[in-house]
Amino acid sequence: MLDNYAIADNFSLISKLMDIQGDNSFKAKSFSSAAFTVEKLPVQLQVTPPEEISKIKGIGDSIGKAIQEMLTTGKFSALESYLLKTPPGILEMLKIKGLGPKKIATIWKELEVETLGELLYACNENRLTLLKGFGQKTQDAVKQSIEFYFSNQGRYLYAQAEALALSLEKELQQILAPAAVSLTGQFRRTENIIDEIELVAALPAPALQEKLGQLSSLTQLTATEDALLWQHEQHIKVRIYPAGAENFGKTLFTTTASVPFREYFNAIYDVNSAPQNATEADIFSLAGMDYIEPCLRYSAATIDLAIKKQLPALITHKDIKGIIHSHSTWSDGEHTLQQMAVKAKEQGFEYLVISDHSRSAFYANGLSIERIQAQHAEIDELNKQLAPFRIFKSIEADILNDGSLDYPDEILATFDLVIASVHSNLKMNEEKAMARLLKAIENPYTTILGHMTGRLLLSRNGYPVNHQQIIDACAANNVVIEINAHPRRLDIDWEWIPYAMDKNVLLSIDPDAHSTDGFHDIYYGTLAARKGRLTAAHNLSSFSAAELEAFISRKKK
Repeated sequence: MLDNYAIADNFSLISKLMDIQGDNSFKAKSFSSAAFTVEKLPVQLQVTPPEEISKIKGIGDSIGKAIQEMLTTGKFSALESYLLKTPPGILEMLKIKGLGPKKIATIWKELEVETLGELLYACNENRLTLLKGFGQKTQDAVKQSIEFYFSNQGRYLYAQAEALALSLEKELQQILAPAAVSLTGQFRRTENIIDEIELVAALPAPALQEKLGQLSSLTQLTATEDALLWQHEQHIKVRIYPAGAENFGKTLFTTTASVPFREYFNAIYDVNSAPQNATEADIFSLAGMDYIEPCLRYSAATIDLAIKKQLPALITHKDIKGIIHSHSTWSDGEHTLQQMAVKAKEQGFEYLVISDHSRSAFYANGLSIERIQAQHAEIDELNKQLAPFRIFKSIEADILNDGSLDYPDEILATFDLVIASVHSNLKMNEEKAMARLLKAIENPYTTILGHMTGRLLLSRNGYPVNHQQIIDACAANNVVIEINAHPRRLDIDWEWIPYAMDKNVLLSIDPDAHSTDGFHDIYYGTLAARKGRLTAAHNLSSFSAAELEAFISRKKK
């Protein structure tokens, strides 16, 4: 049977949900008041005679009946009906400090945001500041609260775990010196999602326990001869594999590889047969194959390529020549067009492709046709000032429900590049999503297909698509596929990069930058692209300014 606190919680929750849904404000207030009254009662309602409940000051007949329902059935049907029509992510937002029902309602209805991950992404895109009643301080506070909330969930984006993983490796190298220490596992393979930070240390387990027990930031969870598991004060788990100095290389090799990779490799060469003090390079050489980078140690396919000496030279972030896909204060960016361009030039890039949001993205201050003309005039002026650095005119055009783009052809023709992306009505089945995307790909003005599935890692799965069919369509229509480099997107997924390259489809590592700080995301996009064996020659943002201009000219013809 429910106690007073549980009953009060139910009343409080339904009051908030009614405010979020925009329903009967008077009734919402009465439920809120009832929550306060019930919580403060000196006697449990469980032992109060039923006929006396409605007589309690602040309760009354209507609230009394709801209490009776909860006491007799353990359920509150009115609350359950609201829970059914409220997305789970909206309920989760109520846990975020600084977000009350009214603000959540605005976020949901005006931004069409339904999960915390989407909300964090909207904060990164500077969109909350565009809403009435939200300022920079509110946006910063919400962002900080969400990041703290996520830090307690147990799974992390690579970018979220990176700083701690690298600092922990460095700290252990100092503490355990002269013993060798190296990161391994998911992080060393640069997986999109990290469940725990893994390291190898060239010390036996007892010595490791003694040394690591001195670190106040770590709390030990389990210990075996093969691995020690610790909990870091920043909530992420840390697994450390002990190894002798003579078998450090073998242990590093074994713990870096995924299970399928390791099993296929061992069928070719038994790692345990490698001599003492063998390095990873030695192990690959003894197996008769080229060295395989850690990021590629996930499947049999890379082993076959290594045996045939056919592994490509993987792209690096230094191969990126320009920033493609960026936003300025013309739409929802944090910095002006000039600031974005100057910073890109200072960082050694040859060009900036400015691609603010199109007019249907009202929530992102999308550009009207008149504002496009004004932006193009500013670009022309900045190009004179910043030459030989070049700003290319672009737009992130919304793919509308019927698959058409957001402007008529005569406006689309004024851009150097058009990035076509889905931003609205994301709850599509595969048939609807495919029809929408394929029509956009077939539009002669589409240059790049932006964030193909609309996914947000750890937050939103994205709409279902037939990747192979989309890649084939891009091949047929000479459309580039974006690798959106934002750590929460990394979309298209790296697993489809080899197929795209086989079909001679260009990919483009693009930061989708909403500030100058966002330029750094090309680093994470490049890490993901390397897992798909992407080369610089197959990446549009590795083109020089002159090469990009020639590509645009060919595309327009």
